[in-house]
Amino acid sequence: MWDVYKKGFKAYLQLEKSLSANSVEAYLHDADMLTQFLSSHHYEITPNDVTLQHLEKFLQWIGSLGMTPSSQSRIISGLRNFYKYCLQEQITQKDPTALLETPKLVKHLPDVLSYDEIESISNRIDVSTAEGTRNKAIIETLYSCGLRVSELVNLRLSCLYFDIGYVRIIGKGDKERLVPIGSAAVTYINLYRENIRVHVPVIPGQEDFLFLNRRGRKLSRIMIFMIIKDAAKNAGITKTVSPHTFRHSFATHLVEGGADLRAVQEMLGHESITTTEIYTHLDREYLRSILQQFHPAYK
Repeated sequence: MWDVYKKGFKAYLQLEKSLSANSVEAYLHDADMLTQFLSSHHYEITPNDVTLQHLEKFLQWIGSLGMTPSSQSRIISGLRNFYKYCLQEQITQKDPTALLETPKLVKHLPDVLSYDEIESISNRIDVSTAEGTRNKAIIETLYSCGLRVSELVNLRLSCLYFDIGYVRIIGKGDKERLVPIGSAAVTYINLYRENIRVHVPVIPGQEDFLFLNRRGRKLSRIMIFMIIKDAAKNAGITKTVSPHTFRHSFATHLVEGGADLRAVQEMLGHESITTTEIYTHLDREYLRSILQQFHPAYK
């Protein structure tokens, strides 16, 4: 029943707010996440029935999936815009987001998975099932390429250049970059494409998206979070693990291995090198080994 409200919200964002296609899609994703939460918790209610308590439980839910406070804050912003539209169109008589507190943004580095932990997560996935094969390809791709979750769900078949070992990524601001892809990711993507995806009845307009759900649509961001959370739990990983954890681990492992920061910046698609420096979270033993190797006082 929410589809009609989201359709009107989309028109409002496009016509009245004159937002870009990417911004419109982001706001609609926020509304989609709320409806997924309501559906999964069996709340069969309209926008006018949503209360502050519903939204607080929603925030707890997305937090349990591994979404950072900054991601939660962005989603709240999207929902506030949705309810601004609902009030304007008299769909609702109140705004449940008015008293919703934005999570406090504490600057800290996300957890890093060791290579063994990543292998453990990947190896515990049951590839004898269709979804397992797809999910293994997803995790291998996230770690191999260091993708943002939005880049993963929008990855297209036409952007795979396995003959030269690269994928073309459309990142923030529609900026494109070529990223190398590892052999394990290529192997499992090909297994998924040749044995699973070919049997999925694809919805018109979704044909070029690589990763699909059983109904033939591209996967949502929230679905990727849920896949990652379940895979980490099955592997006995107690750290907070989200899609971004694989991106952060990708960059950290590169830097610890001696990769040039500019090269890491290029692969991550960062506009500024200062953003990439966040990913230079190096353990003390590594720093000590560098000092011992290069500093005169340690020789």
